Amino acid sequence: MTPFDEIVLPGDPGKPVLLALHGTGGDEHDLIRIAEAVAPGWTYWGIRGKEREHGMNRYFKRFAEGVFDEDNIRMRTPELADWIRMRWQDEDLAGRPVVALGYSNGANMAANLLLSGSGVLEGAVMLRPMVTLDWPEASLNGVKGLVISGQIDPICPPEQGAALAGQLREAGAEVEFVTLGVAHNLAQGDIVRSSEFLASFEG
Repeated sequence: MTPFDEIVLPGDPGKPVLLALHGTGGDEHDLIRIAEAVAPGWTYWGIRGKEREHGMNRYFKRFAEGVFDEDNIRMRTPELADWIRMRWQDEDLAGRPVVALGYSNGANMAANLLLSGSGVLEGAVMLRPMVTLDWPEASLNGVKGLVISGQIDPICPPEQGAALAGQLREAGAEVEFVTLGVAHNLAQGDIVRSSEFLASFEG
């Protein structure tokens, strides 16, 4: 397997690992400041998507806004899951629980990791996601998720966030769906709700 570009910033070994999945055009460093706010003391593990769209990093291909390359998703999702599974055994991650924090394209990939049944995540915060694929139903009992949509988001409308939350619930996950009065941008409400959710994985 070709390695993923990544960064690991060690935290408290008694706390979980936060898997940071960036939005289109981002990289493995993008969510560091948000992670410090929502998951203080956690190990930060940022992974860069391998696809390129006009020079911008993504986790999987799309044909147009909201029109996804399903074959590419089916390839890239297990590839990333395999990388997470392999690296999770290394000393800097120490086999601790892994919870994703994904934004936009990264939120979609976090959902794909869950819905594909990969088993690599105990939960995920999905900021401004949408439904990308009708996966065969996985068993997500014991998995927790937080989906946050923007009420005026023209890219990932709240109806898409609600549909994704429904997908996850049908697979057995415990999912909270929240809408904020914002567009695609992140806001203080994302920090507050994400902090509350991630605290539930500690202790």
